[in-house]
Amino acid sequence: MARTSRLAECATAVNKTNLGRRLLMLTCMKPRLLRLQKSTNDSAWGMGVGLAKCTVKGMVEREYSGGKPVHRVTMKEILSTHFFHSFDFCKDDIERRPSENLGQVLFGERIETSPYKFSFKKEEKCHKLCTKTYVNGKTEDKDMLDFLKRGMQLNYQHHWIVDNMPVTWCYDVEDSQKYCNPGFPIGCLVTIDGRVKDACVINSEFNKKNTFYIFNHVDIKITYHNGEGEGWSGARLVAATLEPKSINNADADKPTCEGPPMEVPGVFTSDVKITYTYSVTFQENNAIKWASRWDYILVSMPHTNIQWFSIMNSLVIVLFLSGMVAMIMLRTLHKDIARYNQVDQEDAQEESGWKQVHGDVFRPPRKGMLLSVFLGQGTQIFIMTFITLFLACLGFLSPANRGALMTCSVVLWVLLGTPAGYVSARLYKTFGGEKWKTNVLLTALLCPGIVFADFFLMNLILWVEGSSAAIPFGTLVAILALWFGISVPLTFIGAYFGFKKPAIEQPVRTNQIPRQIPEQSFFTKPIPGIVMGGILPFGCIFIQLFFILNSIWSHQMYYMFGFLFLVFIILLITCSEATILLCYFHLCAEDYHWWWRSFLTSGFTAAYLFVYAFHYFFSKLQIVGAASTILYFGYTSIMVLIFFLFTGEWTGNTA
Repeated sequence: MARTSRLAECATAVNKTNLGRRLLMLTCMKPRLLRLQKSTNDSAWGMGVGLAKCTVKGMVEREYSGGKPVHRVTMKEILSTHFFHSFDFCKDDIERRPSENLGQVLFGERIETSPYKFSFKKEEKCHKLCTKTYVNGKTEDKDMLDFLKRGMQLNYQHHWIVDNMPVTWCYDVEDSQKYCNPGFPIGCLVTIDGRVKDACVINSEFNKKNTFYIFNHVDIKITYHNGEGEGWSGARLVAATLEPKSINNADADKPTCEGPPMEVPGVFTSDVKITYTYSVTFQENNAIKWASRWDYILVSMPHTNIQWFSIMNSLVIVLFLSGMVAMIMLRTLHKDIARYNQVDQEDAQEESGWKQVHGDVFRPPRKGMLLSVFLGQGTQIFIMTFITLFLACLGFLSPANRGALMTCSVVLWVLLGTPAGYVSARLYKTFGGEKWKTNVLLTALLCPGIVFADFFLMNLILWVEGSSAAIPFGTLVAILALWFGISVPLTFIGAYFGFKKPAIEQPVRTNQIPRQIPEQSFFTKPIPGIVMGGILPFGCIFIQLFFILNSIWSHQMYYMFGFLFLVFIILLITCSEATILLCYFHLCAEDYHWWWRSFLTSGFTAAYLFVYAFHYFFSKLQIVGAASTILYFGYTSIMVLIFFLFTGEWTGNTA
């Protein structure tokens, strides 16, 4: 029970501080985390000849025969501002880097080969990798050891990949639950006052004050599914787990992987030798199928009940709004129209409310150019989001396809320039605008330019800090080529067809003289109405938003795209109904300035998103450092802008 309690405490510490305070915290502050991966030129973990079959996850089954060499285990240093070798771990003899897709590059996933090598069904016992010696008095060794200790103090994490599967560290937590963490810390710390931090709670021997304990040994267990008797030969990897250990080998040349923990004193007063070793075992388990091999990781994440609560919460909001809209449409509005269309006009009551502004309701809005640009860009983002989530629901963009989600989003955005140009041009023409060249250029360059400028500034900080997640200059050039070479021309094509079409014909004629708007009550004024309009849509998504932010900043797997797509649909319905309600109330107050208000009512949900991200920053991540803070809020601003355009466009077009 004591060990279970300590592991439960460790799980809480890992979940809370795993991606919390970091050396510079650059990687957890943005979608593309500062991370280092080590991998091979292909994604296989073994060299076998077998039949490749497509699966729901969009991956390929790989079958291996005994004795074939297994490709190197991949390693990925998460939330680090430097490359993996900066920590002075053992290096591979021949370092290779595979080709990476656009999504992996944008997320900062650098994959390289690792020194951990083993062959299928060939078990290893206490295999030595290398020994690192730090000599007291040498400045270079002191700096390297200080950097390693700093990484342990800030709970840096190893992440390994084998056959495109994360190698997980599974341990028991409270209520007899097992949690599988796709990573393990490089070490832990007992502070000067004897406080045990992070993973040091798993071992009672980690108790010496002002001492670091490095995990220099791992016991790796590979679980495979044997194909004998099932019509195919070889085997398929279905699970990869490990247990990190800290061992001080008495003989560095002939390690036995037994002994007391490997202590690294807080004060460097004598030479330090660290021997890195590993053991490998293989276990056959035919009960686990290849197609469901991710289940043991995903099931250990106890979020399903919370997800259903989120859905029910959102549905209650939708039902409430639907009832309000139905009441207005079927009762109030129906009676108003019936009374307004009475044959005997002498018996009709004097016009009031929304009927008095029918001659002004379609008057072009102020700043119509900017509104049309926002609506065009929002249309592009909306279609991109819908298609991406739909494909993710079908399993094409699962976590197994690394970088696929980001790659799909970027490619779709580039190819959807035509709808953006068409919607913007058509609406601008309806508003009576004549500066069509300015409209097209703003549609193609304004919002993407803001995003790229923010993105470039954040990447510049990563370059200055020497981060491994800084996007190479060639990739930035490629992004600019996609933007100006494909997206901008497509936007011009869409705008051409939009301007060729006749302006949208309004159902009523607009009066030449604008009607004076009467004094408004507090709740029908623009700002209070807009602020209230974003509350209900945000209430539909805030629970799901927590898991999304965990996935982005805390490197937790996000796989519940079915829930996300359902919440996406509920969000659309909620935004539409909230906007219809508020626009109706404003028109009843004889305020006909509804164009911008309909856009900003649901678009203000993005402001609540920013407030929630602000709360998440201080309550969950516990980040310190100016660079980390700038990166976090810089990338959060990009998300807020995209969400603002998406929600505003949907309700603007709906209204």
